[in-house]
Amino acid sequence: MAETFPVKPKLRSTSSKTTPTPESKYWKSFKIPKDIESIPSKSLNYPINSLSFSPIAPHDFVATHSASFTSFSGQTLEPKFTVSAFSDAAASASFRCDGKLLAVGDLTGTVHVFDAKSRIHLRRLKGHAAAARHVCYPRAADKFHLFSGGDDSVVKYWDVTTEKCVFDLLGHKDYVRCGDASPVSDDMFVSGSYDHKVRVWDVRVSNAGSVMELNHEKPVESVIYLPSGGLIATAGGNYVKIWDMIGGGKLLYSMESHNKTVTSLCMGKVGRVKGEEADQYRILSVSLDGYMKVFDYAKFKITYSMRFPNPLLSVGFSPDCLTRVIGTTRGTLYIGRRKGKVESDHLGGDQLGLGVVEDEPQRSVLRPSYFRYFHRGQNMKPSEGDYLIKRPKKVKFSEHDKLLKKFRHKEALVAVLNRKNPENVVAVMEELVARKKLLKCVSNLDTEELELLMGFLQKYSTMPRYAGLLTKLANKVVELRAEDIRSSEQLRGHIRNLKRDVEEEIRIQQSLLEIQGIISPMLRIAARR
Repeated sequence: MAETFPVKPKLRSTSSKTTPTPESKYWKSFKIPKDIESIPSKSLNYPINSLSFSPIAPHDFVATHSASFTSFSGQTLEPKFTVSAFSDAAASASFRCDGKLLAVGDLTGTVHVFDAKSRIHLRRLKGHAAAARHVCYPRAADKFHLFSGGDDSVVKYWDVTTEKCVFDLLGHKDYVRCGDASPVSDDMFVSGSYDHKVRVWDVRVSNAGSVMELNHEKPVESVIYLPSGGLIATAGGNYVKIWDMIGGGKLLYSMESHNKTVTSLCMGKVGRVKGEEADQYRILSVSLDGYMKVFDYAKFKITYSMRFPNPLLSVGFSPDCLTRVIGTTRGTLYIGRRKGKVESDHLGGDQLGLGVVEDEPQRSVLRPSYFRYFHRGQNMKPSEGDYLIKRPKKVKFSEHDKLLKKFRHKEALVAVLNRKNPENVVAVMEELVARKKLLKCVSNLDTEELELLMGFLQKYSTMPRYAGLLTKLANKVVELRAEDIRSSEQLRGHIRNLKRDVEEEIRIQQSLLEIQGIISPMLRIAARR
């Protein structure tokens, strides 16, 4: 017997769903832990101006809000303490390279230095004539200096031990709102300003001014060094731009994927994914449009996008790649933790480390007395050189397919009409046309079955996707079953409704043709201009 297949609709629309990539699965794995669901939804009542992670495990992080900052545990993600030692709003925070000190700038222009563990207020660095919007420690070994940028358009380089400003780095013409320290040199910094300029500073030649100037062409909201130290990323307006420092400040790429102002950037890292040989760095950007986007600057493309219900103001990503935190203008923190990871103390003493261990189920030893022993290897994945033989899937037949298989054509047509699925009905009709049995089936229908067919024709004959077949079939039905239609009030009602719908459709088509006749000459004239 020849193999048979189910009847499939020819007019089925294609699905818009796409297969998720390994990288999108990675970013989706950052979920809210069940035991701290109250923390991400907890409002701090004021905009989260900045987020800063400690470079030392367990990577605690700090959020600045109103005239306070709150420290969160990197292990439990619970709030540890809140410090309200400012006379005005806290604007920016930065951990020292060893994680022991925390610098915070406020809107009075003062930079405060705290002991990150005991919360003791150690230093007050006063010198800005306006708000100190950004502070940053060097990344490598320098523990005695930091730099700050303020609304007085000045970048200051501080000696923390003496509480004195070593250099005033001048050059900006408007508010300095962001900056970053070089990952390869403790002497180099970059700052961004509302004068649309990004300046690179080297404190070894501070008297010569900035060593490089870049024009972002929009007020700069965020600037970061990329891990190599030879590239920087800037954000302003709805643009994120990549610049080549080694190449003399050459613009490599300009990304315009946000609809509103990009407010913050940070670096993230993707572990080994399919098709990649090593860890891959990504730029995370957040915007007032509520989107977080992940940008692969090696391939210049967006690899992931996520929507949040509030405008986003700040973003942070932990150095161990386990925690992602986003702050909003409404004081909400969205904290995501990687799934399938567990934490462990592996350093001993009073030093805590974060060990990343994959969850592995405990497997018992297989023995011939176990049923599972005879099914071993069922879930093994084939290697590249294996020849894979797949077990054929059992084809499921619906009722009308089974009837068509038995050549019971009229019963198949009636069965699919009762299901009231227009795509399947038209598919069965096309199959009957191919078998040259459709008109014979129509001739053999009794009065009730004919009413079912006429109701379907009246409802769907004027739909463009079905009209080609159904209008012709309606004419044939009227010719073949004219006497039955005259003798049945219900059938005559279907005919009247069908005639009314066809006349209305013809009227609409004529109106559209008239409109097309009016517009076409105008379009031709516009094209010539």
